[in-house]
Amino acid sequence: MKTIAMTMLVTVSTLAAAATDPVYTSRFSNNALGGYDAVSYHAGSPPQRGNTAFSHDYMGATWLFANAANRMAFAASPAQYAPQYGGYCAWAAAQGYTASGDPMQYSVVDGRLFLNYNASVKRNWEADIPGFIKAADANWLGLLN
Repeated sequence: MKTIAMTMLVTVSTLAAAATDPVYTSRFSNNALGGYDAVSYHAGSPPQRGNTAFSHDYMGATWLFANAANRMAFAASPAQYAPQYGGYCAWAAAQGYTASGDPMQYSVVDGRLFLNYNASVKRNWEADIPGFIKAADANWLGLLN
């Protein structure tokens, strides 16, 4: 089962790597983070769904927020709140490829938001978060090309 999941991850990420946009959005929507409020991840509680009434365009994607205050905070400092690696899977970026990030499989580490592909990949990520961050930081810019 684990082998099948990893094979699927590699297949999906190989397709994604062919055309990596700076911010991950699904083929069904241009909303970053699957429509979740990026600021809410940093509040120490579960992330909140965004509302189209409170949107902001950044890096070619539409970001939704639960309220006007969160939209204003993001607009003032998007790099502080946006997920690392454009919302792609942080573990995959550490491995040298891209895969979609699941907005419900996340970690906030030293004020930085990281997403993972699924719960299984998140467990892999948690085995060495500092090491994977270092590797993903080194790989990320090369993955955009």
